Amino acid sequence: MDWFQASDYWLSRFIFGRALAAVYFIALLVTVNQFPALLGERGLLPVSRFVRIVPLRHAPSLFHFAYSDRLLRVVSWVGIVLAASLVVGLPQQGPAWLLMLVWLALWSMYLSIVNVGQTFYAFGWETLLLEAGAIAIFLGPDRVAPPVTVMWLVRWLLFRVEFGAGLIKIRGDPCWRDLTCLFYHHETQPMPNPLSWYFHHLPQLVHRVEVLGNHVGQLVAPFALFAPQPVASAAALVMIVHQLWLILSGNFSWLNALTMTLAFAVVGDGWWQLVLPFGHGALQPLAPWSAGLTLAFTLLVVVLSYWPVRNLLSRRQLMNASFDPFHLVNTYGAFGSITRARYEIVIEGSTDREVGPGTVWREYEFKGKPGDVRRRPPQIAPYHLRLDWLMWFAAMSTPLAHPWILALIEKLLENDGPTLRLLRRNPFPDRPPAFVRALLYHYRFTTWRERKETGAWWLRTRVGAYLPPLSLSPAVDERLGVEDVVPERQVLDPDTGA
Repeated sequence: MDWFQASDYWLSRFIFGRALAAVYFIALLVTVNQFPALLGERGLLPVSRFVRIVPLRHAPSLFHFAYSDRLLRVVSWVGIVLAASLVVGLPQQGPAWLLMLVWLALWSMYLSIVNVGQTFYAFGWETLLLEAGAIAIFLGPDRVAPPVTVMWLVRWLLFRVEFGAGLIKIRGDPCWRDLTCLFYHHETQPMPNPLSWYFHHLPQLVHRVEVLGNHVGQLVAPFALFAPQPVASAAALVMIVHQLWLILSGNFSWLNALTMTLAFAVVGDGWWQLVLPFGHGALQPLAPWSAGLTLAFTLLVVVLSYWPVRNLLSRRQLMNASFDPFHLVNTYGAFGSITRARYEIVIEGSTDREVGPGTVWREYEFKGKPGDVRRRPPQIAPYHLRLDWLMWFAAMSTPLAHPWILALIEKLLENDGPTLRLLRRNPFPDRPPAFVRALLYHYRFTTWRERKETGAWWLRTRVGAYLPPLSLSPAVDERLGVEDVVPERQVLDPDTGA
């Protein structure tokens, strides 16, 4: 079965498998730190409610049978240990069946988490990690030649990630076609990083070149992935450079790192040996039972690819959608439309017993999203701050579209410890506030001159109330008119920000 062996991709598989395990490690660490507060027994959107409404066949998960925060932590820590063992290469030295079981366990655990994660796990990089993780089950141990079909499945996944993202842009916002999207995007992206301010202030000609480079990387280079070497490697390197540029300019969780991981598997060993001068001994062929399972999985992916391909060809292309509950073959995309203005929800609390003109309000500070205008945007990625990202979406609509935000206010009124650990600063360390409110602000980056004069990275202007002052007293809430929490004028268009 020499035709089934991709011996020229041994180093490619070596790097791909270990990098993918590192992404799993980060994703599960995020779960340990954030899942209980967001989705746990006393979370903002408890899993127990979700599994009572959504049947197992629609969202396969171990947590349909039982859920507790302790069980969630056990599953996550076991996954972290397995991921760490893959990073250092321990299971790769054992028998093929053991390595398959380790990858299968990781995939099953993260599938169980994502399928009950609701809006806090509804990001494209969750599905991408699951699909890449399913392919990794069939990578084979280090002493075995990489299966050629698995290496092609990685290319097919990378093609859909990049080409899907390119299509959704070119079909979507006109600014992608007139090359002006990056006049706004570095400032209005979900979570700017320490360099985003500087990227925003690049000349407009450079922004146009950035957009043009994006189109080359996502609409042209993907087709070269299926060309012979060294063309395929060159295409993968173009994508790696593009992803590195995105890493420098913003915080996009592990999306960029995972996309680069896929591209690593396309680069041939001849290129890798320029920087990693070590090789392998004689490689064994894949065992017949393992080859049979790999071919069966490849055929399954081919069949399931019908729906993503149809979606790519559709004028109504979906962005980041799954067509099966196991997230085996999916469609991807990012930023089909770009917001022109940035709005942020600022949450404040007060210990005053009455709300009036003289009420003293103190501001909660989030770990990643803009708040204090003098605080430089932090570097978060490849780590992921789920609450901060959801706050960005919430600012573009009303609380009615994001019911978790009222649960968040309630937790702040209780000074709930797990919830407060999701934040950077709690202004009420000694006793909980009597009232909490949410204001809507327009944020923009300062100019070079403003930055020099004030030391601030942002300039913000108050737009109005997002939520009125709320308390744990129903009588007080009724007097303040809580039932009408957001006036119509507060509703923002997600594309224009107006």
